[in-house]
Amino acid sequence: MSLRVRDLRSGYRQGEVLHGVDLDARPGHALAVLGRNGAGKTTLLLTLMGLIRPTSGSVRLDGRELAGARTEQIARAGIALVPQGRRIWPTVTVREHLALARRRHASTWTTDRLFELFPNLAARHRNPAWQLSGGEQQMLAIARALVTAPSVVLLDEPSEGLAPAAVDQVAGIIRTMLDNQVAVVLVEHDLHLAFGVAESVAVLARGAIAHRAATADFRRDPATAHRLLGVA
Repeated sequence: MSLRVRDLRSGYRQGEVLHGVDLDARPGHALAVLGRNGAGKTTLLLTLMGLIRPTSGSVRLDGRELAGARTEQIARAGIALVPQGRRIWPTVTVREHLALARRRHASTWTTDRLFELFPNLAARHRNPAWQLSGGEQQMLAIARALVTAPSVVLLDEPSEGLAPAAVDQVAGIIRTMLDNQVAVVLVEHDLHLAFGVAESVAVLARGAIAHRAATADFRRDPATAHRLLGVA
């Protein structure tokens, strides 16, 4: 299923944060949403997931309008969020996380399949989440999203606080999602990770899309990257 976002606006009591965002995510492709701190990246993902209510605009998944829908309706429609900071339940075991998150009749990502994909989680399936390493907790957050059999996965800073080996594992999991025709929207400050998995880039600046490009073209344009992101 394709995600099509048009003229999306949302914010908080202090004021509007997103000012008419347009973006598209296609099955089997990853879009990296980049931007400086405060650009509105997390607000964008929370709005897509229904955790912040949009003030206007359209969010369509395979033609179905989801703007303004409740979070549980959006999840049932096929969108899953891996939030910044993981937000796992510390006293709940790995296996219980997956059982609680699983959608009824969802069979695309079975527990057995996820344990093959995440062998460390399989080895610690009886452990409460607080006993896992940071990398294992991130894998659990991703597995919890996949067990809902999503068409679109929203990833918010999945490399945050992880060692390089764990970041490489996250990249491998994202590629597996893409191989299985999941659409991925990736908010990420680690450009090595973002460029390694995303086919295209959208840069947010002050709540609006300031630049779009194929990833390869963006990498060949360091002047634009420096102007928009402050990197060389």
